Amino acid sequence: MSGVEPLRDFIREMTMLVDRAGLDETAIFDAGMPLLAHLVSKDDWLPEAFAESGATGYRQYLLHCDPLERFSVVSFVWGPGAATPIHDHTVWGMIGMLRGAETALSFDRDTATGKLKPGDKSRLNPGMVERVSPRIGDIHVVQNVYSDRPSISIHVYGANIGAVRRHVFDPKTGAASLFVSGYSSGQCPNLWDRTQEQVV
Repeated sequence: MSGVEPLRDFIREMTMLVDRAGLDETAIFDAGMPLLAHLVSKDDWLPEAFAESGATGYRQYLLHCDPLERFSVVSFVWGPGAATPIHDHTVWGMIGMLRGAETALSFDRDTATGKLKPGDKSRLNPGMVERVSPRIGDIHVVQNVYSDRPSISIHVYGANIGAVRRHVFDPKTGAASLFVSGYSSGQCPNLWDRTQEQVV
């Protein structure tokens, strides 16, 4: 375990990026996706407390929230075979695969019937990064590829995602229901304790 320096560096870079880019989603993706790819290129920095999975289902741990809630960073820990309901985000997001693998099946809404139509299915392996937003496609269902072990992805969203009013969708009718995801822990990693970095 290398410690949280890579996460701290990523948060510093993301803070400077949103300072520069403001609400320019394209600029955030163009610069932010390589930053996230660099973060997930090594799997030695995530504290164990934010990598714990349950026997089933999934957990969302807050790693950082910008003080102005312009972005948040979470570890999404998938239990074996775990899958989400069909859901949206309502804000831009970037997903980087840290450990294991996940698939995402996107959906488009039929404007005539309101029903959801399945679209493309993609797979994220370690080191890969994907993006979502209402502008480019925001509705999907995600699943851990593995039925025998957890997977972990690192998500960056353009808001305090645990407090955002979002939607889950009925797969047959497309009807939307509101939900707020919250977080699986009341703790965040201490990014600013540098005592372990001091040379003795």
